[in-house]
Amino acid sequence: MSRPNLVRRVAAAVLAVSVCGVLSTLTPARGQVRPVARTEPPAARPRTKPAAPPEPPPPDCARLKCLALTFDDGPAASTAELLDILAARKVRATFFIVGENAARHPELVRREHEAGHEIADHSYTHADLGRASQKKVMAELTKTQDAIRRASGVVPVLLRPPYGSTSKRLKEITRRLGLAQVLWTVDPLDWEHRDTAYVERRVLKAARPGYIVLMHDIHPTSVRAVPKIIDRLAAEGYVFVTVSELFGGRLIPGEEYVRRNSGDPQGLP
Repeated sequence: MSRPNLVRRVAAAVLAVSVCGVLSTLTPARGQVRPVARTEPPAARPRTKPAAPPEPPPPDCARLKCLALTFDDGPAASTAELLDILAARKVRATFFIVGENAARHPELVRREHEAGHEIADHSYTHADLGRASQKKVMAELTKTQDAIRRASGVVPVLLRPPYGSTSKRLKEITRRLGLAQVLWTVDPLDWEHRDTAYVERRVLKAARPGYIVLMHDIHPTSVRAVPKIIDRLAAEGYVFVTVSELFGGRLIPGEEYVRRNSGDPQGLP
């Protein structure tokens, strides 16, 4: 064999060995699966939740004509209409809730809380707490607290004793439970007079700065009186607040409150 032919054969053999080596790195052995590289999609940017607007400061009831609207005995079917009325006028109120009604309509209790209203205890069965035994009082109050907590996630710090019936025993129990007792200054007797115009006149005539107005959201006639009451009093410069706001959040458990202390300055220019 001539030398040039020998060189060409050797070169061809070397080239074949090199190609086989490359192919062996690219082709998996029988029975093996070469993993395929995955291209991960770019990580999504985390969405930044817009910050909630800060809560406005509570009204200064030492300088404003503050009035607390309160509603007893609900929630009931007519409570939904009342919540619409209050929302349209941007008014917050205090609801003294009967526990068995809270258990029956938890969605309305939740809606009251989410709308910024104050939720308070009014016993479980609308019992006369001033005459009840200690065991009865404890059951009425704690069952209502539990029903409200399950519905809204909040535990009330206010109690309105049904019929305004209180006692030394009730004062001591509410002190231990962290409940201030809230009564009222204005009572239009809407439970007796199911007359919208009558309720309007009674409230408008009796309202004064620092007063607590008692009404019942279980009566549609009372609910229908609320728009004119709010509109007329707002035109006179009144500001509607919750009971806790009326007293600047300084309510002492066990004590009774009928209105903001008349000795406090209120409605100053």
